[in-house]
Amino acid sequence: MSNRITRRGVNAGIGAALISPALASASAFAASGEPIKIGFSMAQTGSLAGAGQQALLGAKIWEEDTNAKGGLLGRPVKLIYYDDQTNPSLIPGIYTKLMDVDKVDLVIGPYGTNLVAPAIPVVMQKGKVFIGLFALDANAQFHYSKYFVMLPTSGPHPREILTEGLFQVAAAQNPKPKTIAIAAEDAEFSHNAADGARANAKQYGFKIIYDKNYPPSTTDFSPVIRAIQAGNPDIVVICSYPNTSVGMLQSATELGLKPKIMGGGMVGLQYTAIKSKLKSKLNGIVNYENWVPSPKLMKPAAAFFKKYQARAPGIGIDPLGYYLGGWGYAYLQVLAQAVEGTKSLNDDKLANYLHANAFNSIMIDGVRFTKYGEWVKPRQLQVQYHGITDAANLETWRGMSYETVVTPPDYATGNVIYPYANALKA
Repeated sequence: MSNRITRRGVNAGIGAALISPALASASAFAASGEPIKIGFSMAQTGSLAGAGQQALLGAKIWEEDTNAKGGLLGRPVKLIYYDDQTNPSLIPGIYTKLMDVDKVDLVIGPYGTNLVAPAIPVVMQKGKVFIGLFALDANAQFHYSKYFVMLPTSGPHPREILTEGLFQVAAAQNPKPKTIAIAAEDAEFSHNAADGARANAKQYGFKIIYDKNYPPSTTDFSPVIRAIQAGNPDIVVICSYPNTSVGMLQSATELGLKPKIMGGGMVGLQYTAIKSKLKSKLNGIVNYENWVPSPKLMKPAAAFFKKYQARAPGIGIDPLGYYLGGWGYAYLQVLAQAVEGTKSLNDDKLANYLHANAFNSIMIDGVRFTKYGEWVKPRQLQVQYHGITDAANLETWRGMSYETVVTPPDYATGNVIYPYANALKA
């Protein structure tokens, strides 16, 4: 059976327009019987497609690997997914269709806070276990006990954890910087990230002198950058999604913004295509990362990335898959361990098992979940980009020569270049 994508209409009564569904399956099942259907949406178009496409291929590879080993509970697995177009308004209709029309056995989340958050209340109504992917504190409002998230930024205080490494690095400098500017896109993720940055500023003793949001539709960032420059802050924290991450850095470079540290919560800098677009404009930025190809982290994931990187160029998606490809595989590994551990598809049993046990994956071992689905112990990385020239290419991004993990200490690969202007010369 091929992995052909078809198009069909979604019932207008559940509030979705034409979107692209796909039923993905392995070429041959080692298991038999009615397949276990796992439903989700994923950004295949729109601003988050650069990462969503990675996660989708990761999920397909998990499906193929699982079926080759006999499936789950002796049955094949089948992924049923739709393109959410990075549009939160489509999410309720998609998840309603998955559960009511497609009759999936299990549901997992889309990618990103802005997409996971509107799915939670729909899934709650059906009492389904729901594992979100890279959603920052999305369950804070709902406190849904069957929600879980795969995100190293998770933990007891996920909003703070995203940027805490940057603040730790800044606080360790001598003399210590004093002032901070916070610029955030006006969206769910960025609001949560900015809340965390404010809390970190207070904890580490920095004075906030600029704190404003800008619309996601912004294309001219010069007024934002000039307003930040007017205050001459020591630290600039930017909380943004891919399109505005690019715009902010391009404008900052053009206008010569040079604080002592800049970055923090910028989504998109991890994508190979965006790195290739920005190149030297990345130098000096200290920003969150959820995984890097260091020898320590690559070892358990090497076989997966070999498969991913052999296939990605042929379908025109991120050729490396470092940001989300492996996590698209890993969150299904967690779900599968719960299914096999309970020998059941019952959501109550699965939720109890997920709360009571630790889970291993190709991306991280020993994940345990809190009452509302965050990780008990986070593993948030902060990296600094450096030494990037206009000659940078795919081989540059494949390794670690252009980035240094500066926190946490257990994963650090070097020290920060400080202040920011010094990294521009590196």
